Amino acid sequence: MSKLDINALLGRLGLKASNPGGWSGAHGWSTSRDGTLINVRNPADGSLVAQMRPASAEDYEAVMKSAVDAAAAWRRVPAPKRGEAIRLLGEELRRHKTDLGTLVSLENGKIRAEGLGEVQEMIDIADFALGQSRMLYGSTMHSERPQHRMYEQWHPLGVVGIISAFNFPVAVWAWNACLAAICGNASVWKPSPKTPLSALAVQHICNRVMEVNKLPAIFQIFIDGGTELAARFVEDPRVALVSFTGSTAVGRHVGERVAARLGKSLLELGGNNAIIVDETANLDLAVPSIVFGAVGTAGQRCTTTRRVLVHKSRLDELEKRLVRAYSQVKIGDPLDSGTLMGPLIDPSAVQRYEAAIAAARAAGGEVLCGAKVLPGPGNYVEPTIIRARNDWEIVQTETFGPVLYVIPVDSLEQALEQQNASAHGLSSAIFTDRLQNAEAFLSAQGSDCGIANVNIGTSGAEIGGAFGGEKETGGGRESGSDAWKAYMRRQTNTINWSRELPLAQGIEFKV
Repeated sequence: MSKLDINALLGRLGLKASNPGGWSGAHGWSTSRDGTLINVRNPADGSLVAQMRPASAEDYEAVMKSAVDAAAAWRRVPAPKRGEAIRLLGEELRRHKTDLGTLVSLENGKIRAEGLGEVQEMIDIADFALGQSRMLYGSTMHSERPQHRMYEQWHPLGVVGIISAFNFPVAVWAWNACLAAICGNASVWKPSPKTPLSALAVQHICNRVMEVNKLPAIFQIFIDGGTELAARFVEDPRVALVSFTGSTAVGRHVGERVAARLGKSLLELGGNNAIIVDETANLDLAVPSIVFGAVGTAGQRCTTTRRVLVHKSRLDELEKRLVRAYSQVKIGDPLDSGTLMGPLIDPSAVQRYEAAIAAARAAGGEVLCGAKVLPGPGNYVEPTIIRARNDWEIVQTETFGPVLYVIPVDSLEQALEQQNASAHGLSSAIFTDRLQNAEAFLSAQGSDCGIANVNIGTSGAEIGGAFGGEKETGGGRESGSDAWKAYMRRQTNTINWSRELPLAQGIEFKV
């Protein structure tokens, strides 16, 4: 990392590596000296990038009070005006795209093109939210009573809580926060302590936009060094909606705790995504899609391709082409332009990678390539392909790393059955040149996932479509389509403009 002046980069984004203070509220550093410092390490070489102090209980209360006050003011602002604020935020993100994308890569380990792409997702959702701010539509309905009018409208929830994961340290926040904002809400963000610097840089950008334009401080953040404040956050009745992105195990607990207080939750959890390759598939399309889906972000995406269900007639050819493609994947410094795969996030991720390969081998899996931890500094591993069976426990377990299972099948029906056998239901794809197979895959009897693609991989969803999945993926939807409705409450209105009081269902009641 000698080519990068880290202090200069942080400085341009309003951060200082030497400042250990944790962020509190919208306008200042915490003065608390409680808590153990969080060490932010570069996953590419293990070096210490910065230290920061987590928020205290007092900091958390200050954040929540500020967010509640901001929400009360913000809901009075007309929705198109809210959209204008998000447009301004998008413009500021454009100005800082290079630096922020570089910081994401430095802190997270994803290659620089992916870091820049993540910031572009933030810009894209800001553009989307701007347009959506003029389209918060309700419906009109015909009343069964004469001279009555019925319609529905949508109102803000208040405070939206956003808990994001390390693998998309800024984009997932933007999916939620931009839509929550145009819907009239304030948001409080608890980012992953593994990637706090990217979050703090975004917070600085938000602060500048809101302060310069004299707008309420609707974007708030706190960073929890452990789980105490996170648990408090989930159970806080002031948080109307908790949007959680992370593992199924933790997400299940979050959903239960929010439901216990009758709050709303939006869960974006794990995935065990499969690509079906049928006997007619164009491998010129399938191979790069599989490689990108399996190797991108070093396999640390919820949409990562983890299984390939390939027709037996194409097995040998596909395996040879995948092994050849994997041999060309350059592993190394994520900030080098030629790198295609960076490191895993931390040493524990490397251990999980090793454990998964060992479990697959013990079950009878044949390693076709990879399966090595690379020597030297950094959390580098080789992307791995294993021929396997779908019913093995390890194959049905989400490994957050670049481990791909190739599974031969006899038919499309068998492929669909095995794809849908996963407890998760996030993303899926089929590669086929047969119309009937494509339509069968997309039918009600086909893929049971929230995302189902034809001749395109499982990873790389566009912001215009609703993102999310079924079963143990949680059922939530973020980003495009009508996902904005999750951040609002529905109200049905009936207006009687007659001089009488007719009751519904023809009931007569006289006093």
